[in-house]
Formats: sequence, C-alpha cells, structure tokens
Amino acid sequence: MIYLKSHNGEGDYVSWSHIKADPTSSDGKNVKIIYDGLLSKSGADQVFMRAGFGTRRGWQSTYDHPLKKSDRGWESPVLHMNDDQLNFCFKDSASNWDNNNGENWTYVIKD
Repeated sequence: MIYLKSHNGEGDYVSWSHIKADPTSSDGKNVKIIYDGLLSKSGADQVFMRAGFGTRRGWQSTYDHPLKKSDRGWESPVLHMNDDQLNFCFKDSASNWDNNNGENWTYVIKD
C-alpha cells in the first residue's frame, strides 16, 4: 500500500488536497509529487521540494528538487524510492516555506 500523509500533532494523519503523489511504477517506488499549495497560490515564480529519506525527524540524502510548472501545479521529477519513506516540504525562490507548520509531509510505501 502507498500512503501520502502529513503529520498533524501527536500522530494523527490528515489528507491534503493541494499535494498529490503520482506513482509512475506499479510498486510505487517511482513517484512524482505534485504541489499546488500556499506558495503556488501566492504567485511563486519557482518552487523547490526539499526531500529526504528515513524517519520523519531524521532525514538522510536530503536534496532540493526544482519543480516544473504544469496544469496540475508544480511537479517534481520522478523520484526513485531508496527507502520506504520519503519526507518533504516546499520553498520558493524567495525562501518562503510551506512545511505544514514544521511537520512536513511523508510518502510511505508499506507491504
């Protein structure tokens, strides 16, 4: 199973309509993230997705991916999961952040 979650407080997860996961492989290990949130609505000229693997508080292999503007919002390149959990947040070219109030978002693959 594949989950796109945002952490909300003490462990509850809520769905978000402005962030979507678009798996490009049947096992979900290749995925695009589509963002159409606060930065997009505020007229950002460029959006980046900061992403890393590992635990929610212990990101590894962190990288800032430039997103491409499309009719669906801002799209990440296809990311290959080298772990079961991808953590991410967004920033624009003026260093304004959308990070779910510091809680970020998570894309999880579970058997």
